[in-house]
Amino acid sequence: MKRVLDVCCGGRMFYFDKQHPDVVFADIRRETGLLTNGQRLTVAPEVLADFRALPFADGQFRVVVFDPPHLTHSSATCDMTRKYGRLDKATWPDDLRRGFAECFRVLLPDGVLIFKWCEQDIPVAKVLALTDRRPLLGHRSGKAHKTHWIIFLK
Repeated sequence: MKRVLDVCCGGRMFYFDKQHPDVVFADIRRETGLLTNGQRLTVAPEVLADFRALPFADGQFRVVVFDPPHLTHSSATCDMTRKYGRLDKATWPDDLRRGFAECFRVLLPDGVLIFKWCEQDIPVAKVLALTDRRPLLGHRSGKAHKTHWIIFLK
């Protein structure tokens, strides 16, 4: 049984081992092709799943990785949208609220949720307000310190 679930795996860009045997790689989409810079894009989840309604039992995973789309103002065909996906401008708060709830549902007691967020379009404070769970710790990264890595303990 796999111990880790990545609910928005995309191109698995931050994985050292993109085929790690302990991870269930899930995403709502499959896509392959070339980006405008010639880089190959492959979004190939093992499980097609919507992070708002995960097809897994309660308390099934020790770790859940939640790196949802963070863009709301990008075009459907731009490289950023193709790489990271896009949130709906009108429904993003409810979508992320449901996503947090599902991630915590599938976590084992004392499980860890690793949440990654980029503040390009939406401040992290607005996103964290969508769950009643409080983060354990976090770290800002990136050139402008807009990317946040946040750890929750269930």
